[in-house]
Amino acid sequence: MIQSETLELLEWNRLCQHLATFAATKLGATAARNLKIPDSQIQSEQLLEQTKEVYQLESRLTTGLSFEGIQDIGDSLERAERSGTLTGDELLAIATTLAGARNLRRVIDNQEDLPILTDLVADLRTYPELEQEIHRCIDERAQVTDRASQKLGEIRTDLRRLRSQITQKLQNILQAKSGAVQEQLITQRSDRFVIPVKAPQKDAIPGIVHDTSTSGATLYVEPNSVVPLGNQLRQIIRREQAEEETIRRVLTELVAAVKPDLERLLAIATTLDLATARSRYSFWLGANPPRFIQREDKEIITLRNLRHPLLVWQQQHEQGQPVVPVDLLISPQIRVVTITGPNTGGKTVSLKTLGLAALMAKVGLFVPAREPVEIPWFDQVLADIGDEQSLQQSLSTFSGHIRRISRILEALGTGEKEIPNPQSLVLLDEVGAGTDPVEGSALAIALLQYLANHAQLTIATTHFGELKALKYEDDRFENASVEFDESTLSPTYRLLWGIPGRSNALTIALRLGLKPEVVQQAKTQVGEATDEVNQVIAGLEAQRRRQETKAAEAQVLLQQAERLYKEVSAKAASLEERESSLRASQEVAVQQAIAQAKGEIAQVIRRLQKGTPTAQEAQQATNALNQIGQQYQPATPAKPKLGFMPKVGDRIRVPKLGQVADVITPPDEDGQLSVRFGLMKMAVKLEDIESLDGQKAEPVVKPKPAPAAITPPLQSVPEIRTSKNTIDLRGKRVADAEYILDKAISEATGPVWIIHGYGTGKLRQGVHAFLQQHPRVNNYEPAEQADGGTGVTVAHIK
Repeated sequence: MIQSETLELLEWNRLCQHLATFAATKLGATAARNLKIPDSQIQSEQLLEQTKEVYQLESRLTTGLSFEGIQDIGDSLERAERSGTLTGDELLAIATTLAGARNLRRVIDNQEDLPILTDLVADLRTYPELEQEIHRCIDERAQVTDRASQKLGEIRTDLRRLRSQITQKLQNILQAKSGAVQEQLITQRSDRFVIPVKAPQKDAIPGIVHDTSTSGATLYVEPNSVVPLGNQLRQIIRREQAEEETIRRVLTELVAAVKPDLERLLAIATTLDLATARSRYSFWLGANPPRFIQREDKEIITLRNLRHPLLVWQQQHEQGQPVVPVDLLISPQIRVVTITGPNTGGKTVSLKTLGLAALMAKVGLFVPAREPVEIPWFDQVLADIGDEQSLQQSLSTFSGHIRRISRILEALGTGEKEIPNPQSLVLLDEVGAGTDPVEGSALAIALLQYLANHAQLTIATTHFGELKALKYEDDRFENASVEFDESTLSPTYRLLWGIPGRSNALTIALRLGLKPEVVQQAKTQVGEATDEVNQVIAGLEAQRRRQETKAAEAQVLLQQAERLYKEVSAKAASLEERESSLRASQEVAVQQAIAQAKGEIAQVIRRLQKGTPTAQEAQQATNALNQIGQQYQPATPAKPKLGFMPKVGDRIRVPKLGQVADVITPPDEDGQLSVRFGLMKMAVKLEDIESLDGQKAEPVVKPKPAPAAITPPLQSVPEIRTSKNTIDLRGKRVADAEYILDKAISEATGPVWIIHGYGTGKLRQGVHAFLQQHPRVNNYEPAEQADGGTGVTVAHIK
């Protein structure tokens, strides 16, 4: 009972309503509004993994995960199992749900690194043959089609012929008795064809009067000559209805035969929709995935910039005030935190924000806080927040609080079966309030000491100064306070840790115009000790503000240093580029000098050739040429060694993306490795990364493949198109086409030519999507121009 009261106090139902708006189906919205809180940490972690994988999946897809066609068919399945006959609308809803579920499975199966979602849809059965049979018998208007059975087709042929005969006879009567009819019109009354006759001339057209106009001036008469045909028509209509009922009953029996699988399909679709709603709501909140910690392992509760999700919604949709985040950093030894401060300062909001964050993590939602989000898994969240005064039960505010706190202690366990330290979060608002301050503070101290022994974490707000001293007597206690701006006489809603709140009542009273002598007299009543404590607290607050100011200044200096570092790096790169350019120009100049020297020596050789040169003179000229070349030719610079090779866990930089990422798999033989930044994972090449100090990666040297043994080529069977391996799908629906394709591919021993035409392209896209996921299809391609070009696809079978 106390847990349901806690959910009501924290306004959990409002958060569930907000979550439901992100669901895509009625089933998902209903599940979100009635969100179940898991009983174990394993269930919560599995829900979080679902949310993470949907988050990753939707970040890859351009249009997000689609639940089009999926409907709530639960009632239809129940009636089918109880031998009821489903209507055309219900059967059509079952067919569209099967198609929608199959599309969901196809999208998930085509993605990598989604083990939870892949396992979820692994045993999903979508029964394409049932879907095709429903579409064969039921059209888009939910009416039974003529092709549903031969008998129904014959009956409807008779109906059309008989209606034509009746219409022709009535047309003849209208023309022959044009003066007696009100207007040249054939209409129906009670499934009988009638014509409007003027009341005074009803005897001109003898027959049965089926209706009268409001004024009484017009009678709707079925002429006697048409009555036998009308009777015959009604009999055929009854036959048609009976045959339609038979067809729908047969389809209903097919549905009832696979009811367990269809119920499983509905459950999987609802689970996927709920995970998608959690992902989209978390993205809208700007939330981050939590990690469950073990405080016994000395891990710290870390919730920075934690925002109240309902206040975020109020700000965005109801023009509310900007949300002031709070920081919750709680050491592992802390069991009780007491928050003090003035009224309307944000103490209660801080309690509710922490309670909602714990519940959101349990149900698989991300928490609206800055990364990293680290919070314990609480088996219970118990709260006493607000006023529980009841005139009907003659309960005061104090009595109401005590009743609720008693229920909290019962939920924690008492007596011999007492749990020494259950994983519970207890939230108490104005603990001990509503009675005598001395007794109330004593009761609050005893209660908080009890909870320090019996609960994982307790957060309590109070106005009692005595509770502030608990921190200095027991290291399991911590103080916090909500900040108050004395200059504006208003709270800032910031939560300050380690500093207890001080009384601001006398200061506020003085600034609001209360006589100074009255305030001074009140100070004497409070006592010097209290005044000294307030002064100490004021000094601590001033010191904290000075530290925050210095921290802000240091942050500014850090940003300036980073900016200067970027500027220096840019200048260094510019100088390096300039140096490289100068070196290249010097090399060009040296090459020109060498060319000039070679030209001069060539002239010398030609002069020698004009006379009677000796072999020694020619050798000397050649040696001189080589010496000049060696003197001016620049030495080839040695290639720098590329010694950097990323390993799993290293942090590297991807310059093209401007991101720093973590290596999660080593480079393969093609030089590709997987990295992660944030929630995103991607594959990159070695040449696209560098170390944090700017080193390029060493290229992977592929081993030379061993020479393959020469084997005589197998004689390939020529691919010849015949009528047996050609399928014409033009004019078919995608669902029908998939069934025909699956049958043809399963029987094929060679390539299959698929004629889908051009049209809007939807049939071709559906065919290609089906071929891509079929296990027997090796690859597919457009046919040769002579065989139809892009209007025909050739599927090659494994």
